[in-house]
Formats: sequence, structure tokens, C-alpha cells
Amino acid sequence: MEFYRTSPSHDLTYSDVFLVPSRSAVTSRLDVSLATSDGSGASIPIVSANMNSVTGPRLAASLARRGGIGVLPQDLHLQDLADAIRWVKAQSPRFDTPFEFSPDATAADALVALPPVAGHGIVLRDEAGEYVGCIVAERLATALPDARLGDLVHSAMPSIDAEDVASPRRAFDLMADAGLEFAPVLEHGRVVGTLSRRSALRGTVYEPNVDAQGRLRVAAAIGINGDPAAKARALAEAGVDLLVIDTAHGHQDGMLRAIAAVADLDLGLPIAAGNIVTADGVRDLVEAGADILKVGVGPGAMCTTRMMTAVGRPQFSAVLETADTARELGARVWADGGVRYPRDVALALAAGADAVMIGSWFAGTIEAPGTLRSDASGRLFKESWGMASTKAVRERFDRLSAYELARRELFAEGISSSSIYLDPLRPSIEDLLDMITSGVRSSFTYAGARTLAEFRERALVGVQSAAGYEEGKALPVSW
Repeated sequence: MEFYRTSPSHDLTYSDVFLVPSRSAVTSRLDVSLATSDGSGASIPIVSANMNSVTGPRLAASLARRGGIGVLPQDLHLQDLADAIRWVKAQSPRFDTPFEFSPDATAADALVALPPVAGHGIVLRDEAGEYVGCIVAERLATALPDARLGDLVHSAMPSIDAEDVASPRRAFDLMADAGLEFAPVLEHGRVVGTLSRRSALRGTVYEPNVDAQGRLRVAAAIGINGDPAAKARALAEAGVDLLVIDTAHGHQDGMLRAIAAVADLDLGLPIAAGNIVTADGVRDLVEAGADILKVGVGPGAMCTTRMMTAVGRPQFSAVLETADTARELGARVWADGGVRYPRDVALALAAGADAVMIGSWFAGTIEAPGTLRSDASGRLFKESWGMASTKAVRERFDRLSAYELARRELFAEGISSSSIYLDPLRPSIEDLLDMITSGVRSSFTYAGARTLAEFRERALVGVQSAAGYEEGKALPVSW
């Protein structure tokens, strides 16, 4: 990356900079590879943050199916975290994970998990686990809240035989020929997933992130307190593919000891650690045994660290400096936080990140943990909160005595509750991935780059005023 006709004298964040187009021989966005080289196996440079309101098993599976990787949060109890890893591993890399309900559940029960939108649906199973039927999500919009789901199944929905799906293109053609927008996928009478016409199409564009056994990859976070090595060993036994050692201030002795303890186990798994914002932090964490550095202090939407403590650093400059140092040492960087638009993801990659960690942006999706709620106007939202907030502290330390928990709550910071609205046009994480990767692929073509390494080398970055940033935004209303 080079700065275009400028030498900045102060730190910059994503809105301070822009990409300058260069001569390009790349004629199509589909000629671009977004695969990373950070050891995660990801074919798109997107990581979901280890936040309770962001990454649960369903979102982690959906993200891995499209090539990214999700990081399950450390606040889950160890057995629950191990169970979540095994659940992700059991999901199909080819077909969507179904939303499953009992026939005795009601339409209201289903609507707290799935909005009535096209391309989605629910699968009904009886007490013995046998397939009863399938309902498209749009049908829920016209059902009475107390309607029994089993009563909404009036005829068998056409299904797809897994053996007939030799490729995603074949699946799309089957659905198009049959006029299907959504269907269950059966194998010997057993439901192994669902498909929409859009998800079949996505299968022709995205490459799943799978391990050597063909199972979806997933990461998990642990803290620096207690016995990090024992937790890491247990998660490795559960099948985790990447470990994230996480604390708000990553450049501290406790982090270095935790990294060293986990690295000494020689589990054969990449170790990500953070958060940091300086080259010195990179050197110390890599020396301790980290392979990936999580970079970012204070840029997240749910984070109040900078306003509470004045600690942090503008994210673009933090990524730029740490990525340069990491690459010299054979390590990689994940840019964690501060992205609001696809442009920000592209700028983080231009600055040298191998992947970008996304939190609150993903919290308002169908696949994120939590239940769907509606405001007075009927708009759907999910709750999100910061990982240093009172709510997160209560979940993380719920086994402490009342006195010790109260002491920790006294110093909590961050937003404990925020409503993250579902985008009516992009309610799924997959819809957001389409938007993000489409924008990033276009960024590569403007730079004349076909790979992440080429983009990092060829990117020209300019510095702009606040007015310049505003000029780049689309006009939301007419003149």
C-alpha cells in the first residue's frame, strides 16, 4: 500500500481515507480471490466477533459455509462451548441448517426465531425426531399467533433429494425448473438441510471453509484468567480449528503468559491474540507464540473505551503499523472493529489485515443469537451489548459470589443494551456477506488486484476531509 500524494502526520481512521483507482487488467469481480493466508482456511476475509450477541453456533456455521470463520465467545461455560463446536462441526457444508420446531409449537414461537421473509422456512419434527413437514417463512405472516405449526402443513412441500444435487448449479437448476424458492433437502427420507434458490446460487460463488475431514471450521475464544491451557486443551478435543486468546488490553503480562501456556501445548492450532494497536504489542505477542494479532482498541459500535479512558487508536493507522510488523515476523493481523460499510473492510485489507472482524453489524441478522423483537412500529430488532458492559460481566462471572460479582460490575463499561435492527432487504448474515464481498471484490478490480496479496501491494490510499467523506455517501432523499 502507498499513500497517494501525501505523507500523513497524524493517525487516521477509515473515514479519513479513500482508495484511488489504478490501471487494471481485471475485468470481472469473479476473477478475484478473497482467500486469506492467516491459517484459518477462510476463502473470504471475514471473521465474526466473539461477542455473545453476535456469534452463536448458527451464525458460525452460516459464515463458515460461505468461507469465513466465526469465533464463539469465551463467556459460554466450557462444556457449552465444546457442545457448540461439535454442533457446528455436525452441520452440512452444502445445505443450510434448518430452523426446527415441533408440530405443537405456534406461529408466535417460530416468529421469535425467523421473520416471515422469502427464501427461508422451518422444518417440523415430531417427538421421535421424524420429519413431519416444512413451512415457508412467508406463511407465518398470515397465520394467527396461536396457530399450531402442524396445522399449517396442508400438503407435502416438494423436497430435493440430496443425491440429485451434484453441484450448487445443479441445485439451482432443479429449483428453478420446479419453481421452488425454498425446499427441504432429504437423504433417505431424513432431512439433512434446506435450500433456497438464492443459497444454491451462493454455492456457485463461495467456497466453504472446511477442515481436512470436510467439516465446517469454527474458532473459539478463551480469556487470560484461570487456566487458559486447560481450556485450550478441552476445546481442541472438541474439534476447534483456531483458538483466540482475548482480553481488552492485550499488551500485558497476563496475556503473554496465557499465550505461552497455550503455545507450549503444541496443539497444532493457530493462535490469535489481542487486542493491541502497536508494533511493540505485535512483537511481544508473537514472541510469546501468537500467530494472528487482533488489532483494535475502542473502534467498536458497542465500545465506550475511548470515551471512558481516552485509550485507543484510530483504526486504519493501528492496522497499518501492526500489519507491517506482523508480516516481518511471519504473523498476520485481524482488524477488529470500526467497520460500518464494505469500503471500511476494503481499507482494512489495504492497510495489511488478512481478515476483518465484524461484531454489531452481524448482530442484527436472523442467524445471530437472541430472539427477534419488534418495536412500536413493527420493525424487527435484536439486542446487542458490549463485552465489557454490565450485562456481559454478569454472564461471564455468573458463578462468582454476589460480592465478587458486584465488585466487577462496579467497573463495567460499554453499552449493556442496544437495539440492532434487521435490514428488511438484508435480514440474513448471508445477505450482508453478499454486499460486503461484492464491494471488496470491486475494490480489488479498481486496484488491478486479483488476490489479497496483490491488493495489499497495489492499493493507493488518499487522505480526505470530513466533507470529502460526506461527498461519497449516496443521497437518501430527492433534491
